[in-house]
Amino acid sequence: MGDPRPDLVANWSYPTAIRFGPGRIAELPAACAAAGITKPLLVTDAGLATLDITKKTLAILEDAGLSPGLYADVQPNPVEQNVIDGVAALRAGGYDGVVAFGGGSGLDTGKLIAFMAGQRRPIWDFEDIGDWWTRADPAGILPVVAVPTTAGTGSEVGRAGVTTDVATHTKKVIFHPGMMPKVVICDPELTIGMPPAITAGTGMDALAHCLEAYCSPGYHPMADGIAVEGMRLVFENLPKAYADGGDIEARAHMMSAAAMGAAAFQKGLGAIHSLSHPVGALYNTHHGMTNAVFMPYVLAFNRPAIEARIDRLAAYLGIAGGFDGFLTAIVELRTRIGVPATLAAFGIDGSQAATIAEMAIVDPTAGGNPVPLTREAAEHIFRTALEGKLGDSG
Repeated sequence: MGDPRPDLVANWSYPTAIRFGPGRIAELPAACAAAGITKPLLVTDAGLATLDITKKTLAILEDAGLSPGLYADVQPNPVEQNVIDGVAALRAGGYDGVVAFGGGSGLDTGKLIAFMAGQRRPIWDFEDIGDWWTRADPAGILPVVAVPTTAGTGSEVGRAGVTTDVATHTKKVIFHPGMMPKVVICDPELTIGMPPAITAGTGMDALAHCLEAYCSPGYHPMADGIAVEGMRLVFENLPKAYADGGDIEARAHMMSAAAMGAAAFQKGLGAIHSLSHPVGALYNTHHGMTNAVFMPYVLAFNRPAIEARIDRLAAYLGIAGGFDGFLTAIVELRTRIGVPATLAAFGIDGSQAATIAEMAIVDPTAGGNPVPLTREAAEHIFRTALEGKLGDSG
């Protein structure tokens, strides 16, 4: 037999053990035991640190005799210093693992703290470039139990963390297979308190993950299937969760969709993320909401390469009109849940358009875009999203 076709050769990897369902936060001590953690450091963001769900989670650990610590010096868009300070807190307290608790910022920073606890090189040496991850000492990576409190990033089932290099105002993806949490607890009751705006932004982040994974070139039919079903869950449940934060069924389906998006995007992401990352780093915008603004403009730009795929997706979702119908459905969904139509709504202007374009084309997610993302293309998409010129594909 001859060599297989190159386009049918791929490496696939799937997530970890997930304990899914309302009330399963009670199993956190058992999850820690399964991960080999006897003294956990709970890592979360400053906004969550004082909330009842965090206090109750710490109490569950304390009642089980696990003597948890709390580290919450984490910004909404985390920076390297948050990781450095977290590693210092972990070492000072003698903790042997991390409970990463919260949205993307808490989850990513918790994973990065556990990863960097045993490394001697600077964090940027492990950026998601080529085989840089092999520079790490895998024996030094501490175990993580991940507990999402939003339904968006899916970082609970990911092998990477995003943090900002303040020296260059660049969001960077740090990757290592050993960063994957050992156990995940997905308890939709923890998302009940999310305000509508956060529900919208995180939900659109999950949709962006599924959509870009599905559109990314390459052979990964398992990721494609997960992405398609994840999008169905978002379209059917995000408006419900936005309208009624106490709808536990909608919250549960959105939590599933978030994990599905992160499982799917091992296939790749694209221009939505590669443009959103520099905008977030320079303007400190909410990542999911920024993705939501860029989404239809990137879809329009990528149309020549993805129209047939989107036609199939629209048929599965029960959306009439193929590509045009799907694009209209995206715009209508954004409007229904309060997503701005343009970047200008964030107070952004065109003064840094060229810089954003340069940053976007070197972002690790750019390579997954179905149409090659040149500097000119990136700046064009940015300007269409800034000015609201939907349908202008350049």
